Amino acid sequence: MSVLNFTLPNSSSKILKCCQLCHRQISNSPKMAAKIAASTKFVPNSQPVSEQEIYFLQQFIDRSKRLLVLTGAGISTESGIPDYRSEGVGLYATSTNRPVQYVDFLKDAKIRQRYWARNFVGWPRFSSFLPNESHLTLSSWERKRKLSWLVTQNVDALHYKAGSMQVTELHGSAHRVECLSCRKVFPRHEMQEMIKDRNPKWHAESFEMAPDGDVALTAEQVQGFQVPACDSCGGVLKPEIIFFGDNVARDIVNFVFRKVSECDAVLVIGSSLEVYSGYRFINKAHNLCKPVAIVNIGKTRADNLAQLKISAKSGDILPKIQV
Repeated sequence: MSVLNFTLPNSSSKILKCCQLCHRQISNSPKMAAKIAASTKFVPNSQPVSEQEIYFLQQFIDRSKRLLVLTGAGISTESGIPDYRSEGVGLYATSTNRPVQYVDFLKDAKIRQRYWARNFVGWPRFSSFLPNESHLTLSSWERKRKLSWLVTQNVDALHYKAGSMQVTELHGSAHRVECLSCRKVFPRHEMQEMIKDRNPKWHAESFEMAPDGDVALTAEQVQGFQVPACDSCGGVLKPEIIFFGDNVARDIVNFVFRKVSECDAVLVIGSSLEVYSGYRFINKAHNLCKPVAIVNIGKTRADNLAQLKISAKSGDILPKIQV
């Protein structure tokens, strides 16, 4: 898992180059930029943002010289990617499908077969999602040196596609695959080709999408699917993301804690902070007397720690902030 700008050995640079190419295509193509128009299917209902809320967030941003931003799944719902917890539209509210548990993935070959079959079907769509106005706004803040660091709980790589470089992917990236034995890391699109080679006649379709690219398939659809092994050592392959029940690596946690200590304010965007892996950094900022602002539709675990809370779509307010 990368901490600094995809600084993983060898093949990880290929992934960053793909994201940079996507950013250039978005920047140079008005037609592609128009396609970023937000999908609202997975965005919870919210009130329009008020001029007063824009003013308060503008004042918060203006006072900061070293802003740290933490983003969650809510920032990507406007790109058409669902989240888990949003009321009425999140995966938990609309589906009985649940994310795989880390321990189950490790111990059960059938679980791994089901996971990779579903991920294989979902990958073409998941990998094609584009950053929205909020991702692009944060990228522009970085270029203008307003944003000192960005921490994301998302695995969709949309911040990189938007052009951001100073990013820590707290829960990893669905765009990378790792071997659990030899620790080889390679781009997810190479795994897609490996799966195709092993399953030339296997085919399935699904229209339900999870935040990590997972889709829903029946047991019958999964039958006969063959999971590739590592081509270097024959080990088990896993997307380089933190599954439920797994822990973020200690060096990454310490790195983000250091970034929290170095910043002078924290802005949370699109996260309920229900998962401790993100909440702990906001709690740390509060304990260090760093001002905290939250832009998220609905309640969050850290509402009582924030100096400013705005319940609104990030795409309705972030592009209106001047830096």
